[in-house]
Amino acid sequence: MATKKVTVTIPEDLLDEIRTDAAERGLSAYVTEALRLKRDRDRLLELVDWLQEEHGPVTGDERAAALKELDELDVEHERRRTARKQNAGEAT
Repeated sequence: MATKKVTVTIPEDLLDEIRTDAAERGLSAYVTEALRLKRDRDRLLELVDWLQEEHGPVTGDERAAALKELDELDVEHERRRTARKQNAGEAT
């Protein structure tokens, strides 16, 4: 995949945190992933807007159910992250 070097300005405190979090995979990979996630989120928000125009607003019950599912996914992702870290520790 072709890449292009760019210059961005980031607050120092945020950059320090990101460098700590991104140490193993590198700053460029971390920023690339963050930008892809942001782009995907923006596209999803566009879809939500379109769906609400077509089908009406989301009800409180629907929103609560979706938030519950997201919480469950967050728990599962954290479980998998922890397992990967433990497995990586055992492999060394």
